[in-house]
Amino acid sequence: MNQNIKNKLALLPDQPGCYLMKDRQGTVIYVGKAKILKNRVRSYFTGSHDGKTLRLVNEIEDFEYIVTSSNIEALVLEINLIKKYDPKYNIMLKDDKSYPFIKLTAERHPRLIITRKVKKDKGKYFGPYPNVQAANETKKLLDRIYPLRKCATLPDRVCLYYHLGQCLAPCVNEVAEQEYKKMTDEITRFLNGGYKEIKHELAERMTAAAEELDFERAKDYRDKIAHIEATMEKQKMTMTDFTDRDVFGYAVDKGWMCVQVFFIRQGKLIEREVSMFPIYNEPEEEILTFLGQFYSKEEHFKPKEMLIPDTVDKDIVEELLSVKVLKPQRGQKKDLVKLAIKNAQIALKEKFSLIERDEERSIKAVESLGNHMGIYTPHRIEAYDNSNIQGTNPVSAMVVFVDGKPAKREYRKYKIKTVEGPDDYESMREVVRRRYTRVLKEGLPLADLIIIDGGKGHIEAARDVLENELGLDIPLAGLAKDEKHRTSQLLYGNPLEVIPLPRNSQEFYLLQRIQDEVHRFAITFHRQVRGKNAFQSLLDEIPGIGEKRKKTLLKQFGSVKKMREASLDELKEAGLPAKVAEELQKKLTD
Repeated sequence: MNQNIKNKLALLPDQPGCYLMKDRQGTVIYVGKAKILKNRVRSYFTGSHDGKTLRLVNEIEDFEYIVTSSNIEALVLEINLIKKYDPKYNIMLKDDKSYPFIKLTAERHPRLIITRKVKKDKGKYFGPYPNVQAANETKKLLDRIYPLRKCATLPDRVCLYYHLGQCLAPCVNEVAEQEYKKMTDEITRFLNGGYKEIKHELAERMTAAAEELDFERAKDYRDKIAHIEATMEKQKMTMTDFTDRDVFGYAVDKGWMCVQVFFIRQGKLIEREVSMFPIYNEPEEEILTFLGQFYSKEEHFKPKEMLIPDTVDKDIVEELLSVKVLKPQRGQKKDLVKLAIKNAQIALKEKFSLIERDEERSIKAVESLGNHMGIYTPHRIEAYDNSNIQGTNPVSAMVVFVDGKPAKREYRKYKIKTVEGPDDYESMREVVRRRYTRVLKEGLPLADLIIIDGGKGHIEAARDVLENELGLDIPLAGLAKDEKHRTSQLLYGNPLEVIPLPRNSQEFYLLQRIQDEVHRFAITFHRQVRGKNAFQSLLDEIPGIGEKRKKTLLKQFGSVKKMREASLDELKEAGLPAKVAEELQKKLTD
């Protein structure tokens, strides 16, 4: 614990609020809330902790806090701060999917469509559905029963849906608004849970048609009833009413929490969602944070009712979410909460070994690598590699690993701009200079360790740029390969030395994964650039093809191979005059 933290701990107030833990780069790595700030924040720096909490504490170099007037205010602030800073040690809800809805459009000739975005466009939205398959099944059923138009723009003639009896063909027929209103009202009633009434009405129509000896129409009604039964009644009802509700249950073991959410829509359990994450505070506090985050995401819609376990503070949840909250004591609702808790316990138990194995391969490997090198734990590792063929189309690539796992959104590609000929060292200088000039300019996070895929010359070129040009002190290492092009040695220090790593250790395997990944990424990029340049070089030889036509051909065909397979007419359709197209085809077949 540094002196700055000691001084701040002595000044902590005994009031509710939020605290922000920061690492040595000033990045917020954890946000928490407390009923009494003084007690909660001090607890991190006293007593013993489990492994994951110890990792957090070892990274803390500073903290700040914000006092609030109440616990609920602290909870709301914590959720907002987590959303703002996205700290790596906080609950991370990995599931960023958006759920599908069935939309009944408000057009003159209405349609039923599947969408994941809810807009204020006078259309009616029904859902959300657990997945797109469930939405498609329901829409397909409604398409069979109600012949609304299917096409986005009206064609000039009838389509197959008209002949199947699934469209009234407003493209050629006049359809009265009253007829549409009757269908849209029934669809609305159907999707709001009234499908049993619709089924009963269809049964009456089927009987009437049979009595009139109109057996073809009676068969049509019978088929529609069968479709309703197959689609809507294949799952057992879980509740006797049609209230939309979410059921929460959670379990805690070895400092991890698993939360199970059951989504009940129109009386049916349509889906469950599982979240598993490490916790650093009391479970009763963590579940409140989880609930706040859960419903702050756009795809999670607040139901009319929530069912929660006895251990959760009902009043705070109601105040936070403005939803009716129940802690059922008996009956079917209590059984649902128990079922959610039981599923959470099972999931936590079953996946614990996988979590431990993943930690062994990632964060523990990173910690061990830092120990071997005598540096801070390199949570963020950046690796660089060059790629060219005899100096042609030189490129470089950077990959990023955070806590031992690839962070693919942060990968970067570089075309070498200032280097003439095959000069790997100067290429490395250019790329490191470009990368870290931008990092400093835009305040991006610095790497805890930079790995160069290359030998001493590559490492020294990168070191010269970082230390002498930019004034940065970042641990810099190199990965050498053996005669079989496999990861062989880790070079580090000034002067460079081989860091001995056991060949069967997780930290050695981590370095292998990093080297393989940066090499793959660089080679893939080089092939793309080489292919594109070859394509453009060929086009440069054809009179009548300038920059504009190059871009059009590149967009249309993408490669020389596809252009060679194209017919003369297809080349003309791409915008080439006849003579130019003939000249290009001749060049391609020579």
